[in-house]
Amino acid sequence: MYSKVISCGILGIQGVLLYVEADVRDGLPMVSMVGSLSASVRESKDRVVTAIQNMGIKMPPKRVTISLLPADFRKEGSVYDLPIAIALLSSYGYIPKGELENVCFLGEISLNGEIKPVKGILPMISHMKEREIRRCFVPKENEQEANIIEDIEIFPVETLSQVLYILQNNLQYNEEERIENRKYEKNTLELLDFSDVIGQEFAKRGSEIAAAGRHNLLLLGAPGTGKSMIASRLPSIMPKLTREESLEITKIYSVKGELKDGHFLVEERPFRSPHHTITDVALVGGGRFPVPGEISMAHKGVLFLDEFPEFSRNALEVLRQPLEEKRVVINRMYGTYIYPSDVLLLGAMNPCPCGYYPNRKKCRCTEPQIRNYLNRISGPLLERMDLMAEVSEISYEQLKSVEKAESSKSIRKRVERAVSIQKERYKSLEITFNSQLYGKWIGKFCPLDKHSQQTLQYVFEKRNWSPRTYYRILKVARTIADLEQEEKIREEHIIEAIAYRGMEQKYWR
Repeated sequence: MYSKVISCGILGIQGVLLYVEADVRDGLPMVSMVGSLSASVRESKDRVVTAIQNMGIKMPPKRVTISLLPADFRKEGSVYDLPIAIALLSSYGYIPKGELENVCFLGEISLNGEIKPVKGILPMISHMKEREIRRCFVPKENEQEANIIEDIEIFPVETLSQVLYILQNNLQYNEEERIENRKYEKNTLELLDFSDVIGQEFAKRGSEIAAAGRHNLLLLGAPGTGKSMIASRLPSIMPKLTREESLEITKIYSVKGELKDGHFLVEERPFRSPHHTITDVALVGGGRFPVPGEISMAHKGVLFLDEFPEFSRNALEVLRQPLEEKRVVINRMYGTYIYPSDVLLLGAMNPCPCGYYPNRKKCRCTEPQIRNYLNRISGPLLERMDLMAEVSEISYEQLKSVEKAESSKSIRKRVERAVSIQKERYKSLEITFNSQLYGKWIGKFCPLDKHSQQTLQYVFEKRNWSPRTYYRILKVARTIADLEQEEKIREEHIIEAIAYRGMEQKYWR
């Protein structure tokens, strides 16, 4: 007897509709599986058959063929255990075929019939809704994650026997019970506040501009001056996540298996701070079985690289393309994996190996040592930093001051106001922030008056900037004007944008 069951796979962070077919007929007793399967999927036949037998269900010796479609899509993981089991039970006549129409099954099965949680439930349920699948059976431990997606019937199950009972008795969906179970724990994480940062007005202003226009920022200064302190507080002044952004980020964490217990929806902007020993694969994603890297885990948030020059050259250089394209593309024999990477890159570094240059009272590094250290950051990567802010040493008078600095809440109001201006301006385009402007749109939305053009031309020729730097100056100036609620870019906006490139001239040239 033939049967077909709906399931779902993952490619990148997108769901892929799959079908599990089972055919049971007379012949030499054996179970064969086809359909471009990984080793973990091939092993599922042993888990499933054993689980069914441990339920006390008799499976007469037959020739069994199981096929997973489409055949050209590589199947990975144990998520197909449950649909394979249901297809087999239907082919043996234990489940009416009518009960399997427009129903999706996801889950791993243990040898005793328990259904275990799997990664990537959120993007799979989301895709099932898009394909108008009306019912989904998921592991009980994935229930809250699946409940994030509305307007689809979710059946959380703990055992294969429970699934069989529901299907054989045509049990109906209980919406009231799902509404009760949909209540998930809110993220009560208290963000750090900029009011704790003493002084450093130039760097804090740079952080505000970076947050408002999604510009990359590099902080440079001596040890202990507050670089990491400023970096850790940057998410507190960024706009709050929209529902769409939150779902997109949660899909990435779901695929990676990093959703915390009780927090099944990411509600705060990610802040990822990998150690400088990280490999290039771990940073951008990939591997034998591709998974998202740190840059994708920081999607719509901050990727903070502390001790910037200490990262390997390969790790830093592979960031260049994802920073421009806002996505990571990984090509494999069995498909192309695409992970989003729209991040605010925040780097922090010392100006020399000991950290105190140009203070020669403290710094004992030689000129070649300083040059070699700074040159670990390549020119092309340095050009991709829209803003560069020097973090100066704090005086004793500043330290003993009891006056509180401006709070993150106050700064965030200005940032959100500037972001709303950008959203309104670019509502007809597929962009949201000034940093995303490209091509002819830069000229259209960043016009300069005569005095501004003369100022920018003088500095451009004097410093021998590249076209990329020129356009980044314009985009930063556009953000500064938005923060001031100015429709036109004025000369003072250009001058301030240029000031955030001064560190490049001071240290690298």
